[in-house]
Amino acid sequence: MKTPAFMIQLKRLNGKEFMINAIYIETVEAFPDTTITLTNGKKYIVKDSMSDVKGKITEFYRAIHVLNMTHLKEETDEE
Repeated sequence: MKTPAFMIQLKRLNGKEFMINAIYIETVEAFPDTTITLTNGKKYIVKDSMSDVKGKITEFYRAIHVLNMTHLKEETDEE
């Protein structure tokens, strides 16, 4: 199944996959489990690492051309 352009695919702690609208992600934190908070306050705890979620969000914003590619390359080089 192809992931819609505005969604990222993640796994719940029980391994079940689901999709979330990346536009509404406000924060991603590790408590140590990765916790995603949406702009409406709803929280999701996922199996994916914080860096994996960050990569999926970055890929999403690249796909919809919201972020300047040059800026992303410089940020990646610094890490």
